[in-house]
Amino acid sequence: MSVRTPKRLFIFGLGYTASVIARQAVARGWEVLSTGSAGTLSFEDEGNVRLALADADHVLSSVPPGKEGRGEPLDPVLERYGDGLKGMPLSYLSSTGVYGDTGGAWVDESSPVGSGRRAARAEADDEWLKLGARVYRLPGIYGPGRSVLDRVLDGRAHRIALPEQVFSRAHVEDIAAGVIAGLEAPGGAYNLADDLPCGQNTLVEEACRLLGLPLPPLQSIEEARLSAMARGFYAENRRVANGKARRVLGWRPRFPTYREGLRALSATTSPTVASPAPASASSDQR
Repeated sequence: MSVRTPKRLFIFGLGYTASVIARQAVARGWEVLSTGSAGTLSFEDEGNVRLALADADHVLSSVPPGKEGRGEPLDPVLERYGDGLKGMPLSYLSSTGVYGDTGGAWVDESSPVGSGRRAARAEADDEWLKLGARVYRLPGIYGPGRSVLDRVLDGRAHRIALPEQVFSRAHVEDIAAGVIAGLEAPGGAYNLADDLPCGQNTLVEEACRLLGLPLPPLQSIEEARLSAMARGFYAENRRVANGKARRVLGWRPRFPTYREGLRALSATTSPTVASPAPASASSDQR
């Protein structure tokens, strides 16, 4: 009796999120090869990369588009290896930033894209869709070592006086679970966001409550002296619907809101987690 060869997943760009996807794939019996600083191959090692691609059952790219105005290719993966990807099962990690600013309105996969500051991302998103890829549009990503809890603890958290600002997010483990669920799914765009969009201030207030720490002062953008990148974040305002991923992928986030996600992270973010502060420390008292 022949021994079944494990399926092979090739990942371009083994970064924060893709590393969690790789771990979940291995746990389900996949063999994973990858490029990136933590990967098994160099992106520049074209001969071995092409050999690995030829033997892959699925290819995932988490490589962002090149920077506009610097002569970089729109998508480094498609520029160098696109000819070897046609007809293959593909996945691409995109961004909900492709939807631009909607004034807080809901967006789904049928909403217009390309009107916001992520024009290059929207173009790359479209190129992968044309190849038949599963394109995962990701909101704010948080998880171990990368959450509002960490920013509160090291003094980088801000509360900005923009009461109408709202955005979506997803725990990195839930994003990985959605991508794994989509390995056998039809191509197309999928939003992987949690169920409860909210403002950044709400997250900061919940983090302070969980850690038993005082709230940072409420400031204007000018007073906070934010970077250009951070200012860009506050310039866009939208809610991201996840109904398609639930229907088509059968995806059910383990952390359906920031409350569950931050509560789980708070147990490991600080060596000693203080008792939660009174409910009045948070604007969300439900």
